[in-house]
Amino acid sequence: MLRFAIQPEEFMSEPIRGPFHGRPLAGAIAIAALLLAAINLRGGLVVVGPLVTDITRDLALSASQFSMLTTVPLICFGVVSAFVPLLTRRFGPAMLVLGALALISLGAWLRITPEFFWIMSGTLMLGSAIALLNVLIPGLVKGYFPEHPGVMTGLYSVTLAGGAAMAVYIAIPVRDLYQDWRAPMTLWALLPLVCTLPWLYLLRVHIRTYQPPQTPKIKLWRNRRAWAITGYMGLQSTYFYCIATWLPNLLIDNGMNEADAGFTASLLNIVGISANLLVPMIATRLKDQRPVVIFVAVVSILGLGGLLITPMTATYFWAAMLGLGAGSSLSLALTLFALRSDSTTQAVALSAMAQSIGYLIAALGPLVVGALHDLRGGWEEALILLLILQIAQFFMGLSAGRAGTLSDG
Repeated sequence: MLRFAIQPEEFMSEPIRGPFHGRPLAGAIAIAALLLAAINLRGGLVVVGPLVTDITRDLALSASQFSMLTTVPLICFGVVSAFVPLLTRRFGPAMLVLGALALISLGAWLRITPEFFWIMSGTLMLGSAIALLNVLIPGLVKGYFPEHPGVMTGLYSVTLAGGAAMAVYIAIPVRDLYQDWRAPMTLWALLPLVCTLPWLYLLRVHIRTYQPPQTPKIKLWRNRRAWAITGYMGLQSTYFYCIATWLPNLLIDNGMNEADAGFTASLLNIVGISANLLVPMIATRLKDQRPVVIFVAVVSILGLGGLLITPMTATYFWAAMLGLGAGSSLSLALTLFALRSDSTTQAVALSAMAQSIGYLIAALGPLVVGALHDLRGGWEEALILLLILQIAQFFMGLSAGRAGTLSDG
């Protein structure tokens, strides 16, 4: 079980060592465990994007109803995230991760049933389980590997984005191979079961992490910097899930075939992989992360503006800019949990707050975009809304990215 202990004052001049220092085999297993958990955090959700036409036709869904397949998990992210610190103390992180992976598998299986009720029930399970991992993993990164938070956050972000990219990229080929839109979704029901194996080992590993003495007690709900990080997390999630859900449909409506639309949507994650790896390493070397915030805003606004003005000209470039912005903003938000906190306990608490409130904000995004499309019959108004939200995200980022920790704010 993950235990938090106070290091004696006289020893705090020594560098803080992770629980796997001098234990390379256990460290390698822990890295594999974290990355295998991360690969399940987006694939089971975004796989429905390229399959939108098949799913809506087969189940007779409107655009607004289809958006619920993405919106409901985000609501779960918001609600369940707030309870993760309590659940972690009760069950321990390794046991909680194992339970979450099993629940992801069960939820994914239910999403391939023919009844919409069971599909939505599976969606609730999937969203709740992913919420647990969303909050746990950034805290575990800080607790397991305090010497290398940037590298580990980068690897975690890359794996998360890689799983999402794989889900989108193979969705249409697997559907065509088996002549069934449920076939690619089945893969994301099987994968979590395989990923439980290293966590079974970690159940037997005694882990101790340390936090500095006299860590300032911060009331997150009254801390302006915590709210800025929460706002940034919520708006970047809104941006990603709106684009991941509706970009294939937008491109198909503009005349692109399904296979090309699926490939273009996969660029969101493929291009974002480099940002997922590099941004945390760059951000941890900067005292002030606002230059990264500016970069995110520029590339994101460029991609959205290009889709708004000329969606079928330089489409791959616009999608690449969207992916670069999405990957950079997610990995920056995850890195801020570690950089702005004073201890592992505080990092988990900040992660829980930011993801709880942030994903409740994000939950409205795909639903609103789908409703705007149903109402107006086009995508212009939705893209304008996303541009406005990018400006709001930029200003939140300027506050969240300023040097210092929560105790300074």
